Amino acid sequence: MRIIGGKNRGRRIQAPPGLPVRPTTDMAKEALFNILRFNVHFEEVDTLDLFSGIGSISYEFASRGARSVTSVDNHPGCVHFISQTAQQLDYRNLFVIRAHVIPFLRSSGRSWDIIFADPPYDYPDTPLIPGIIFERMLLREEGWLIIEHDKATRFEDSHVPAQTRHYGKAYFSFFRR
Repeated sequence: MRIIGGKNRGRRIQAPPGLPVRPTTDMAKEALFNILRFNVHFEEVDTLDLFSGIGSISYEFASRGARSVTSVDNHPGCVHFISQTAQQLDYRNLFVIRAHVIPFLRSSGRSWDIIFADPPYDYPDTPLIPGIIFERMLLREEGWLIIEHDKATRFEDSHVPAQTRHYGKAYFSFFRR
C-alpha cells in the first residue's frame, strides 16, 4: 500500500500479514481523492474512518493535513498497526479507537465533515449505516458520507446515495447532508 497524496505522497506502508483486511486499491483511492480535492479543503475538515483496517484512508486524510482523523476498527491488530504507523509518520491529527462500528455510531456525541466507511463486503449492517449517521446528526452541514461496498449492496429507500461510482470491484456511494 502507498500513500498517494499530501506530505507523505509515494510513501509505501507494509502491513503485517494475517490482518483481516481488504485495503482500498490505489486506483480506487486515487479516484476518490480526485473527487474530494475539488470539493473539500482538507485542512478544514474533521474526518471519521470507519472499519479502518490498516488505515489506508486515514493516512490519506492525515497526509493531506486534515484537522483531525478518527479511525475506528474493532480488530486489535489493526488498531495497533494504525497507532504505530501514525506515530512513525508523526500524524498528531490521527486518533485511533478500538470499537465495533454500529455501537460506536449509536453512542457518539460528535460530528464530522467527512465520514468514510469501508465495511467488509459481506457485512450485513452496511445498509443501516446512513440511517444511523443521519438520525444521530453525526455528519455536519454540507458533510460527505462515503461508503465503499460491493455491487450487491442496496441502501434503504429513505437513504439513497446522491451518486455511486465504481472502480473495479469497489463501489463508492456518496451521501450528502
